[in-house]
Order: sequence, then structure tokens, then C-alpha cells
Amino acid sequence: MKLYQLHAKQVLPISQKEAWNFLVNPANLKKITPDYMGFNILTKQDRKMYPGQIIHYKVNPLPGIKTKWVTEITHVKDGEYFVDEQRFGPYSLWHHKHFIKSTNKGVIMEDIVDYKIPMGFLGQIAHYLLVKKKITRNFLV
Repeated sequence: MKLYQLHAKQVLPISQKEAWNFLVNPANLKKITPDYMGFNILTKQDRKMYPGQIIHYKVNPLPGIKTKWVTEITHVKDGEYFVDEQRFGPYSLWHHKHFIKSTNKGVIMEDIVDYKIPMGFLGQIAHYLLVKKKITRNFLV
């Protein structure tokens, strides 16, 4: 089993409260996901994120391939971090930690994603040729 990790940081010129309020609104995920992902939230989300929350999406991880993606918010520490984990979707494993920390320049938004690609050796080749670049681009736009 090959496990991959993405670690990305961005400095945003906003307050920690502004960043947190944006991040914990599931409807905002579409706003920060690149258009080529064809990202659509299928379940109505009318409250901020909470542990145990299940969110259904439809995504296009690769051109011409559409799939459903279901994640669960497993941990939330108000104003500081939350964790989402895939329950069903394109990855064999998806564990995504979102952290925000106040700095004198605004906030540092840090993402740590541990993930596994399905299909064994073929998945490893796909990761090398395509998936790693797409995931990295999603977090560094």
C-alpha cells in the first residue's frame, strides 16, 4: 500500500475569524475548488461544520469521469482546525486536516492531506503521471 501526503500552506491577508467563518460553511467549498473538478454539493448544508456531519458531492477527478464523493467531518476545534475523511469516493483513503493560525500578516492556512490511490501499481503510475499534479494544483491556486 502506497500512502501519499500533501502539505500546503498559504498566507491570507484576513483575520482568523474571517477565515474560520468562511471555511466552516460547506457551501464555500465550491468557491475554492477549481472549476475543472466539476465540484457540486448534493446535500443541502444549512449550518456550519460539526463532528459527524456527512457531505455528499459530485466531482470530475479526471476528464470524462464523474463520481460521487462522500466525506465526514470527524473533528472540529472552533477557530483552529477541522478534519474531513472520505467515506466513499475516488480515493482508497482521504484524510484532510485544515488548520488556520493567526499571524501578523493575517492567517496561515495549512492543509495536510493523507491519501491513497486505488488500483495498486496502476494507481501508483496514475499518481505519478497525473493525480499528484492535480491535487497539488487544487491546493495551491
